[in-house]
Amino acid sequence: MCGIIGYTGKGDAVSVVLDGLKRLEYRGYDSAGVAYFTDGKIEIRRCKGKVNNLAGLLEEEKPASHTAIGHTRWATHGKPSEENAHPHRSHGIVLVHNGIVENYLSLKKTLIAEGYTFTSETDTEVLCHLIHKYSKGRPLEDAVRDALREVRGAYALAVVSEREEGKVVGVRKDSPLCVGLGEGEYFIASDVPAFFNHAKKVMFLNDGEMAVLTNDAVLVTTMQGGALRKEVATISWSPSMAEKGGYKHFMLKEIYEQPRAIADAVRGRFSVENGEVNLEEFGMAKDALESIGKIFIVACGTSWHAALIGKYIIEDIARVTVEVDIASEFRYRNPVIKAGDLFIAITQSGETADTLAAQKEARRLGAKVLSICNVVGSSSMREAEAVFYTHSGPEIGVASTKAFTSQIIGLYLFAIALGLAKKVVSAASATIMLQELLTIPDKVEQVLSGSEEIERIAKELFKAEDFIYLGRGIHYPVALEGALKLKEVTYIHAEGYPAGEMKHGPIALIDEELPVVFLAPQGSLHEKIASNIQEVKSRGGKVISLLTSGDTEVSGLSDYHISIPLSNTYLSTILMTVPLQLIAYHIGVLRGCDVDQPRNLAKSVTVE
Repeated sequence: MCGIIGYTGKGDAVSVVLDGLKRLEYRGYDSAGVAYFTDGKIEIRRCKGKVNNLAGLLEEEKPASHTAIGHTRWATHGKPSEENAHPHRSHGIVLVHNGIVENYLSLKKTLIAEGYTFTSETDTEVLCHLIHKYSKGRPLEDAVRDALREVRGAYALAVVSEREEGKVVGVRKDSPLCVGLGEGEYFIASDVPAFFNHAKKVMFLNDGEMAVLTNDAVLVTTMQGGALRKEVATISWSPSMAEKGGYKHFMLKEIYEQPRAIADAVRGRFSVENGEVNLEEFGMAKDALESIGKIFIVACGTSWHAALIGKYIIEDIARVTVEVDIASEFRYRNPVIKAGDLFIAITQSGETADTLAAQKEARRLGAKVLSICNVVGSSSMREAEAVFYTHSGPEIGVASTKAFTSQIIGLYLFAIALGLAKKVVSAASATIMLQELLTIPDKVEQVLSGSEEIERIAKELFKAEDFIYLGRGIHYPVALEGALKLKEVTYIHAEGYPAGEMKHGPIALIDEELPVVFLAPQGSLHEKIASNIQEVKSRGGKVISLLTSGDTEVSGLSDYHISIPLSNTYLSTILMTVPLQLIAYHIGVLRGCDVDQPRNLAKSVTVE
């Protein structure tokens, strides 16, 4: 949540920062602001609402500046408003902040007693005053170091001072921050898309590291002031990968990118001929896989649904026990983890606070950690012993689509690798499963070719105020994901439920106004799901079935149906997911919702 962008160089700093803020809009926010140097002073412009509102405030001024910082805020302390928007100021110190200052009330009380005046409801304002308190006649970076020794909590900061024009100080603890290296210009940001139009080389800061940007250099140090040599990564994304490319919304673009994203997720990672998975892609040796006793998978939101699917896949293929936890619950339940257990963290951004905290707890308890992630250089990847990078490319829409299906690919490949290492899967069986994986991009294309029919169904249902999604076995988590997508982008109340549990409560909701979405592929549970459909029909519910092509039994029972190509049970979860994404998208558009940036949601939830 929230976005930071800072710039110093020879370019138009305000334009660069505004452009960066627009590229960070996917993270979710409710207000925006920018601070820039002009005539030796720092001017601040802030507003509630979108970055375009902020750009409108600056349109007539057209300030000429070479150093600026900007921020998109998602309210935690204090309502969305101009006075609570960042940047915040204390005399000549101005900063933007992501995170939470846990001890801000005690700090605020002390600062008020020392004569400081507060003008906002935010926890961030204490940081401004605290840095000013330590800044008297000293370099800005020293004042920041001393101030943060008094602070408890999570933060990513970009700080400027009127006394040191051209300098931006950035520091992080439990909230992402990276440095972009351009030609004679430097950037600090929450995420790479903020500056990748200008710089392709990047340094990712770790917790407790500070970057000092000036007009001609970047110095990275510890919080004690010791210089650090940082690895410089080159970002392979092109700016066009994060543009809409002719699509009306990023969400639609990213749904349609899934054949390519899945192909990228599998490319070079296995040999069909040999029935082998390349273990280097997981950063794990065969003997490490052989020794795994139990697996814990932890994630949040959509990634948690991928984790539930992964449990079915891993236990069925590799016959290893898997526990799945929501990350925000994991570390508070005193989990029983032993050396030899594997902890898998699934996170699109690699910066989700709850997932990172659970990951650290698992390492403390002695588990080996594997991160399945989409963002190179993210905190989760850096703090894991092994990494599977999903290669989805930038996902700008807040509601995850292509990252989710790529996570399933990673879990499928891991299950096969583990099964081979444990000698419960033969090379011949692995070959069959890997061959099926190669067909999935084309099969997703087939599903996408039916988008017009899915849109027609959406037009029939978009006025409904409640939905139920039902599935059995491995398709129950897909039902959860379908319901979540609908909630996220349409604001319609939706529930995902195991179909076998319908008669234990949800059946009371069914009437002629309630759409019920069934996941009904061919397989061992097909007869049971068909029976559940009949139960709904007998009570007047509207049935929308996702079924395997040629299934006349279920299509005959349904008011609407969507056909998907035949695949194995594990990979049918991907083929079932894509139509659910499209249903949510089209209903959201028909209801006039902002499907790319749904209200109250953030792409990367970096606070508890």
